[in-house]
Amino acid sequence: MKKTSTRLADGRELIYYDSRDDVVREAVDRRPLDRTVTTSEIRRDPLLGDSVAIASHRQGRTYHPPADECPLCPSEGERLSEVPDSAYDVVVFENRFPSLAGDSGRCEVVCFTSDHDKSFADLSEEQAGLVLEAWTDRTAELSHLDSVEQVFCFENRGAEIGVTLGHPHGQIYGYPFTTPRTALMLRSLAQHKEQTGGRNLFADVLEKELADGSRIVLEGEHWVAFVPYAAHWPYEVHLYPKRQVPDLLGLDDAARTEFPKIYLELLRRFDRIFGEDQPVTPYIAAWHQAPFGSLDEFEGVNRDDFALHLELFTIRRTSGKLKFLAGSESGMSVFINDVPPETAAERLREVASK
Repeated sequence: MKKTSTRLADGRELIYYDSRDDVVREAVDRRPLDRTVTTSEIRRDPLLGDSVAIASHRQGRTYHPPADECPLCPSEGERLSEVPDSAYDVVVFENRFPSLAGDSGRCEVVCFTSDHDKSFADLSEEQAGLVLEAWTDRTAELSHLDSVEQVFCFENRGAEIGVTLGHPHGQIYGYPFTTPRTALMLRSLAQHKEQTGGRNLFADVLEKELADGSRIVLEGEHWVAFVPYAAHWPYEVHLYPKRQVPDLLGLDDAARTEFPKIYLELLRRFDRIFGEDQPVTPYIAAWHQAPFGSLDEFEGVNRDDFALHLELFTIRRTSGKLKFLAGSESGMSVFINDVPPETAAERLREVASK
């Protein structure tokens, strides 16, 4: 992998990740852009104890542009985009309309390929491996920022999810705090550790799923994917490395080599859940990593107790119907799942690639 860092016209950082070492990246951003001005602010909810990012400047962000005006495609002639070069393998840049910025963290965009019409599932194993290297590198870099305590790499895919740009891309958020969802996991870790005399919750969950087998979707030598026992979403899969590590940086070469094959197969199965003649499946793919900030409030827990894993889920519950977060989910955070996890796992095994 070759990494080349440059600056866009408004001062934002852009990084090319290339699979070849001989690629030269010298293109200059020719757009007449003013310096990016953001108004991100973090406010803490005194009742729930969580934090909300207030980012009014995002109201003006690009919204469903035509394909020939996509800001994530490479620049070509006088059609200038966020990427100055005429082609790229993987590119990462600071978001022009960030939810988090300055002392309130950082937001980055990850473009998986320069091909506008592809999706992550269409990538080659080499390309998917390069994306993994980019995620890992950005996790390492962002972890050193004073304004970042937790790094979250994720992909929103599909208009139903709320995606406003059709180009295959994801995002990376550097939060200035430990997110509420991760805090819940850490509290569960601490409680389980105390109640079982030091056993690790993640290890026990994985061991139980492997022993049961009914919810296992896909298993390799170094990775295993399963529908969790208490899945929140109609089709939800958790992907774990079998050797527990706290973050992407901890993956060894064997796990990195196998990941593209396992993950691409998983994404391709997701697109076949509802039938070959159905539109592609909208999904969210979310990496869960241990925070880099202090864990003192979670008594007895350290970073190595956390288990890196990816959670992949769709809001589509059946053909042509979405799972809406209505009263119980939105009002009380109590999910009601219409698809039994065992049924979802069976379906995801049925649609395996031949």
